[in-house]
Amino acid sequence: MLIKRRQFLASCGLATLATQISPLTAKGELVNTIRKPSHLQVGDTVGFISPAGIVDAKDIEAAQQSISQLGLKVKLGKHILDRYGYLAGKDSDRADDINLMFSDRTIKAIIPMRGGWGCNRILPLLNYSLIRSHPKIIIGYSDITTLLLAINARSQMITFHGPVATSTWNQFTVDYFKRILFNGEAVTMQNLNPSEVRVETIAPGKARGKLVGGNLSVLSAMVGSPYLPSWNKSILFVEEVGEDVYRVDRMLTQLKTAGILNQISGFIFGQCTNCKLGDEPSFTLIQVLQQHILPLGIPAWYGSMIGHIKDKFTLPIGLEVEINAELGTIRMLEAAVSLV
Repeated sequence: MLIKRRQFLASCGLATLATQISPLTAKGELVNTIRKPSHLQVGDTVGFISPAGIVDAKDIEAAQQSISQLGLKVKLGKHILDRYGYLAGKDSDRADDINLMFSDRTIKAIIPMRGGWGCNRILPLLNYSLIRSHPKIIIGYSDITTLLLAINARSQMITFHGPVATSTWNQFTVDYFKRILFNGEAVTMQNLNPSEVRVETIAPGKARGKLVGGNLSVLSAMVGSPYLPSWNKSILFVEEVGEDVYRVDRMLTQLKTAGILNQISGFIFGQCTNCKLGDEPSFTLIQVLQQHILPLGIPAWYGSMIGHIKDKFTLPIGLEVEINAELGTIRMLEAAVSLV
C-alpha cells in the first residue's frame, strides 16, 4: 500500500494535489471549458472597486478622467471608499462589491483601483459559479494577481494582467488595452524600444502554452491554496517590485520545491522594479534566474514590459500563447475576448 501511494504521488505531483482544485458549477458539475468575456465598446460602463488597499476620492476622480478618455463610463462599487485598518473596507464588503459587479448586467468590465494587500483574504467569499455565469473583463496587477488567478482557476474564465484604474494610461498601455479588449485582436507583444528596455535571454527557443502568472510575492503567498490554476505546460510570467535579490531567490525556490517550475514550458520575468542586490556578497538577479531556470531546459527571458512600470502589456491569463525567448515576444494564438 505504501509503495502504491508513493507511486501515485510521484506521478501526480504532491504540490499539484495541494494547490489545485477542479472548479465546479453551482450543481457540482466539473467545469472543463474556458470562458471568454465580451469585448468592450465605446459607451460601455466599467466598474471601479477597491478589493485591497485604501483609496482616496481624488484617486477615483483622476481614474475616471483616464477611463472616460477611452469612451467608457464608470460605476463605483458601494464600498470603494471604505476604510478598515489598512484595507479598503471589511472583507465581506470588498467581496460583495466584486460579486455585485459580476451580477450587474450594466457592467462590462471590472477595474480595481489599486493593489496593496487584501485580495487573498476575500477569496473564500467570492461566488465563483456566479462569476462564471456572468463572464466579464477583470484586469489589474500587483495584489490583484490573487483575484486574476483565483477567478481563472475556479471560474475557468480568461482574466487580464494589466493596468489598474490608478495606473498611467499612456499610449503604450492604452494601445494594448484597446487592441486586446476592444478590438479582440490576437496580438504579438514586444517591447517598444528593446534598446531602452533590453531583453536578456536566459535560454533561447520557442514554446507554447497557457499564459499564467503575476506578481511573484503574491503568487508565492498563494502556494498551497485551492485558488491556483494548473501549471501543466503553462507559460509562467512573473514580476516584482522593491525586493532584494535574495528574496526573489527565496520565492523562486518556493515555486521550485512546490513542484511548479518543473511543470512549465516557458518562463518570462517582466521587470524587477527597484530590486537591489542587498547585502554583499550577492548574486545578480540574472544569475539567480539562470540558476533556477536553465536546469529546466525551457525558453526563458528577462525584461518584458510587465510589472510596476508605466508601459504595460495587457496579458490574457489562461489563453494559449507562443513565446520566443530570443526576441522577447508573446504571441496570442487567438482572441482573448468574445466579439459576439
